[in-house]
This record gives sequence, C-alpha cells and structure tokens, in this order.
Amino acid sequence: MNILDKIVFDKHKEVALKKALIPVSQLEQSVLFEKPTFSLATKLKESDSGIIAEHKRRSPSKSVINYNLNVQDVTKGYTNAGVCGMSVLTDGKYFGGSLDDLVLARASTNIPLLRKEFIIDEYQLLEAKAYGADAILLIAAILGRAEIKTLSELAKSLDLDVLLEVHNQEELEKSVMPSLDMLGVNNRNLKTFEVSLDTSKSLSPLIPDDFIKVSESGISTVSAIKELQPYGYKGFLIGENFMKTDNPGKSATEFIKELTK
Repeated sequence: MNILDKIVFDKHKEVALKKALIPVSQLEQSVLFEKPTFSLATKLKESDSGIIAEHKRRSPSKSVINYNLNVQDVTKGYTNAGVCGMSVLTDGKYFGGSLDDLVLARASTNIPLLRKEFIIDEYQLLEAKAYGADAILLIAAILGRAEIKTLSELAKSLDLDVLLEVHNQEELEKSVMPSLDMLGVNNRNLKTFEVSLDTSKSLSPLIPDDFIKVSESGISTVSAIKELQPYGYKGFLIGENFMKTDNPGKSATEFIKELTK
C-alpha cells in the first residue's frame, strides 16, 4: 500500500465514524452553512500574484513542518500579505490539521478558504460548507469520473468552488467537466514524493481555457512562478515554504512583493 492508499483507507473509516456521530441535519444548521461564499477562482483570475498560501503543520513526506503557530496568526498574516486565498489542511492523522482550523481561519479573514482534504464522500462537502470553506479540493488519483461528477456538482449546488487536482494526462482526461472551476496540477508524485515543475508544463496545453490553471507543490521561489506563468498558470499553491518559517505571513509578504515588483 502506498501512502495515498493508506490515507484513503483511513479516511473511509473516519468519515463513517463522523457520519454516525454528527448527522447531516446538524451540519446544515451550522451558522456558517448559510454564509455567502467568496470565490477563489474569481480572485485568482483577477490577481497579479495568484498565491494560495497553506496552513500545514506536517506532512507524510516532511513529517513536522511547524507546530508552534496558531491558525489565527497565520491567517491574519497571510491576509495582510495579500494572498488570493488560503488552503487549510483538515486531515488529522497525516497532516495534523482539523476542521477547527477551518473555523478559526474563517473567523480571522474574509479571503477565500480552500478545505484541503482527501474527499471521498458527499458528507465531507457538507462539512466543508458548515465549517466555513469557500472551495474544496478533489483529487483525481483517488476518485473515478462518476465520483468527480457527483461531488463537483454537489459542491457547485452548495456554492463552493471546485479545485480538481491531477498528476498526469490520464487523470486529467477522465476529470474535465463543466462542474469544475480550477484545475490543479500537483508537481509532486504522490507515490514517490518526487517533485518536478515539468509536470505543470507538460499538462498545461491539455487543460481547456475554461478552467483556471493552478500549479501545486514544489513552488518555493519567485523564479519558479515566473517560469510557470507563460504556461497559463494563474494560481500557485504554496505551503511548506511559508509554514517552515517563524512568521509565515511575513515570508508571504516578502515573496509577493518580490513577485509583483
């Protein structure tokens, strides 16, 4: 079993447990469930920088990244830096995140929030909405075409933007459909954890222009972004690079200043 299979295996158990504990009706009664959402896709379209900054405490590839910061400070720092949106990891076992992180981030900002999670069930979309997310991530490597369709259409009915993540041409071809807003290319091979920007470059011409192109993973320099912009990328997901510092907001501010000067 590779790490992705393990995560998905555990996620099925976790979601089954949550469904037994918290009924859908309770999620739908959340104060945040009725809140109008902020569109991440629109924000990226209008932006010069396209930075989606991430809150991430650890990862299977890097173990601990940063456990010393609180979500509110990170969120406010990113907001002041002028990022387009913030990605909040809500997986506990492998990334040290939680849905509480999403609520705390929501209370601290009005920028679009992406729930970064291994989504395998419609229940998780209702959770995302109930906890204040504006956008959700779907990962083509763990979903079939029919699942992507069902989940993305439900997300749209909840007024959530959909970022669909692919790693290769095969995943891209099975995934393209009108209910997506953004297509993300993950430069990290989830099976080997190797990172290469060539993945974004080679898949770019295959992504229809109706979708906002987002490049994810392995983006740690301004030059990497400048290298990808001619390929039509409007969004850049950066996690580790900011989170491994003592002040992610400050490093995001300096990064964006350098990028847009």
